[in-house]
Amino acid sequence: MRRRRMIGMAALAVVAALACGASIRSGGWSGEEVATMRSLSIAELEPLPGDPSNRYADDTAAAALGHALFFDKRLSANGQVSCASCHDPERQFQDGTPLAHGVGQTSRRTMPVAGTAYSPWQFWDGRKDSQWAQALGPLESPVEHGGTRALYAHVVAAHYRARYERIFGPLPELAGVPRKAGPIDDPAARAAWEALPAARRDSISRVYANIGKAIAAYERRLQPGATRFDRYVEGVGDDGRAPAGILSADEEAGLRLFMGRANCTQCHNGPRLTDDHFHNTGVPAAAGLPEDLGRANGARQVLGDEFNCTSRYSDARPEECAELRFLVPEGQALLRAYKTPSLRGVAGRAPYMHAGQIGTLGQVIDHYSRAPAAPSGKTELRPLRLSPRERAQIEAYLRTLDAPVNAPRWLLEPPPASG
Repeated sequence: MRRRRMIGMAALAVVAALACGASIRSGGWSGEEVATMRSLSIAELEPLPGDPSNRYADDTAAAALGHALFFDKRLSANGQVSCASCHDPERQFQDGTPLAHGVGQTSRRTMPVAGTAYSPWQFWDGRKDSQWAQALGPLESPVEHGGTRALYAHVVAAHYRARYERIFGPLPELAGVPRKAGPIDDPAARAAWEALPAARRDSISRVYANIGKAIAAYERRLQPGATRFDRYVEGVGDDGRAPAGILSADEEAGLRLFMGRANCTQCHNGPRLTDDHFHNTGVPAAAGLPEDLGRANGARQVLGDEFNCTSRYSDARPEECAELRFLVPEGQALLRAYKTPSLRGVAGRAPYMHAGQIGTLGQVIDHYSRAPAAPSGKTELRPLRLSPRERAQIEAYLRTLDAPVNAPRWLLEPPPASG
């Protein structure tokens, strides 16, 4: 009688444990689950790939110059905006707002920077194909930095001349070059730019490109750090036995769903938890903003970009630009497709999506569970019909991915440059 009661109590314990999301299987995790889990670990992050388009990418002096430029508010029309204004080191190099704010307001959410050196495409729509080309876009945007490439050449000449010339060689003569001159939409600035001889415009554009290359050399040092999830994976044995005291039962259950029925790893895979591709996931349009076609526009823009991998300002040979050369800029799949963001540090980066349309992590998971129709194009999602408990468990797992950016010496603002 006592034996039957003990068996009954053990069965009840199993049911209770399953209800709580605990791992009740021999060894804890299957071989397939262990392999998938390890593929997501920061320990599997490969060494940084080279950037043939930027010969200064691994130059320490260029990175130090880029560090200073990243924080310099003089690189803006009003002297109030730096790269760090939106890419705040204390906020994982983003700003926590639905739309970025520079000299005006943009129509997109600020993306974090850490780990982007691994990605062949930059921005939500992939309209740039390198970190250095990405750094240049906001500088001439009328709502971000709002300045001109002539202005930035003058700033470098006045405050960074010696450092710049040790890395890139002599600066061009800027006497007679107005600070407000560049190929932008402002009629006066464009007229001043077109009045300059072609050779002079080219020399200033090369300074501008080198500013981007220095900033990219700095950003390249910003890498994701190890998280509680990574410590957990490190402790999982080859037999699938899980380490104790690192993840809760709900966090383990959320991890199991993430790798399994919720199908999150279809897009959020690899050590950075992103496939670096573009997907239409039915994200609603942001109210009050112009129509946004995502990758459908970005693919065309990057092919025509003045600073892409095959441009005259790139250091790459054409055969080293395979991503760009084989890009197909058309197709239904590109419509309202946006870049998969890394999930590392995701819990601290609300609001979410390309224009901050979704406010909380729980609401994001609910969106993926419901899989609503896309405003245009076709969503890749299928309804998951996750229960409230399952959605909470996935959120619990995602919160184990929090960790500081792994670049301690590069996070603080350097002393102001004076010459």
